[in-house]
Amino acid sequence: MPILPIVHYPEAVLLEVGKPVDEFGEDLERLVADMFVTMEDAGGVGLAAPQVGVGRRLFVMDTPERDGYAQERHVLINPEIIHVEGEQTGDEGCLSFPGLYQVVRREMRVIARAHNLKGEQVEIDVRDLAARCILHETDHCDGIVFLDRMTPLKRQFAKRKIKTLQKTGKWN
Repeated sequence: MPILPIVHYPEAVLLEVGKPVDEFGEDLERLVADMFVTMEDAGGVGLAAPQVGVGRRLFVMDTPERDGYAQERHVLINPEIIHVEGEQTGDEGCLSFPGLYQVVRREMRVIARAHNLKGEQVEIDVRDLAARCILHETDHCDGIVFLDRMTPLKRQFAKRKIKTLQKTGKWN
């Protein structure tokens, strides 16, 4: 199965709002399968279509079982956050920002509505890492990158680090 190239910040597709998915079928199933392989190969827990250069509103996720929470493996197409509560603060990384991790504040619980691969509407209620993942990947669908969730000082530091990595050729 082919592995898709992961685009890195500041590629334009990462900063644009993804278009809704309106066709369900074999092409979408193939894209989703390739996204899972790509995400797993890169060691990620979530991957949004814009991260592989596809300007559409969908993502895959596979968060491991931990801290008493079950493994969460999902495909969310045209995701919509309908409820959030609580707060968690922790290290967050992104496959489109290789080697960059920053502390980001997110909600602890998320209820999201989306379509599955068959085009059926589903609703999921998750907590902890799965909630962080859904919020992070939905942000990608909205053209928001995790730099946008940092404090101005941390964002400035992260952008400097990115420029250094770009100059040394370690960003591509």
